Amino acid sequence: MTHPFTGKFCVLTLLLSCSASVFAAFNSREYHTKAVACPAVDRVLNQSVNITIDYVDVNPSAKTTILMVHGWPSLWSSWGKQIEHFKGDYRLIAIDVRGFGGSSHPSDIQSSSTLADITGDLTCVLEHAGVASAVCMGHDWGSVTCYEAARRRPDVFSAVIGVTVPYVPFAQPYQPIEAVAAVIPTLSYQVYFADNTSKAIAELNTDIRRTLRGTLRSFASPPPAAFLRSQDNFMAAWDGVVIPPIPFFTLEEEDCFVERFSRQCFDHTLMFYTNGNRYGTWKSAHDQGNFTIPQPVLSILPLEDPVADWVATAKAFNVSAYMPQLTTKTMKGAHWPHMEFPDVFNAIVDEWLAGLEAKGTRRGVSDEL
Repeated sequence: MTHPFTGKFCVLTLLLSCSASVFAAFNSREYHTKAVACPAVDRVLNQSVNITIDYVDVNPSAKTTILMVHGWPSLWSSWGKQIEHFKGDYRLIAIDVRGFGGSSHPSDIQSSSTLADITGDLTCVLEHAGVASAVCMGHDWGSVTCYEAARRRPDVFSAVIGVTVPYVPFAQPYQPIEAVAAVIPTLSYQVYFADNTSKAIAELNTDIRRTLRGTLRSFASPPPAAFLRSQDNFMAAWDGVVIPPIPFFTLEEEDCFVERFSRQCFDHTLMFYTNGNRYGTWKSAHDQGNFTIPQPVLSILPLEDPVADWVATAKAFNVSAYMPQLTTKTMKGAHWPHMEFPDVFNAIVDEWLAGLEAKGTRRGVSDEL
């Protein structure tokens, strides 16, 4: 459902986007999206519902499957440079996470999309594709999702590649986002998203392209220093500035990204940040009491991310104690290293996957239903 104050902006953006360009590097239109109806829960309506998850399925005859899970704000096509690189050797399933692009969402975004719920979407997609086990590769919130999916369903997720955001176990007491932002001021925007969700959606939807351009920046083309540090707005740090195009997209890639994102705009994408979902995720995992991920894990952490120092975060939470088969690699780049420096990123993943195969530790990743 379109947000009542911003629907006209979504329509306008959709009509103006996706203009032709001769500089395309990854043509998402060449890939056919499939759709599967997955069970979900609307906790406000207190009823079971079905949502639709869109995904692309590349090289389905390959023996090993990598499930690709994007973060915020993103889409399946953000993995384009990985799809082009890995499609000859692996089966690649890249999804639009619920609420993004072509994937729908329960009407409630406050409490109906915990990481347990989204894990259910991942297994639903794999079942629909006939895949019994896969490597889960996620970026940003997709990384957080893959870690939780692997923790919950080790029978399905045989290994994890977590990009940018490290594993943060839910062993500690629950921390409101205000407490987290007090320690890491660049997470102040998450307070805004959590406490003023409708206002934030309206702001983000005012100009979809501008919001995406302001968020998807690189180390060489960074956002203003004040970006992400406000608890009252998201884009004000860019006021009076003409934001350059997304640095790691061609103009056609950006046009098509804006077009697909505009199908639902930001209306349901803030579910990662809402207080109900954050607490629901923590409580579900904390009550289970098992915080170890025994599968092989590759954590790829960028060194110039303006959001946070992820290397220091991983050390602070002593993540290696919870992941006995952890490999950590750092690389240059800001928040989007797989798009900013894809050659470096892909080489790290290639080497790690080859090592797993040599050791024979990719248990079950070639199994199909």
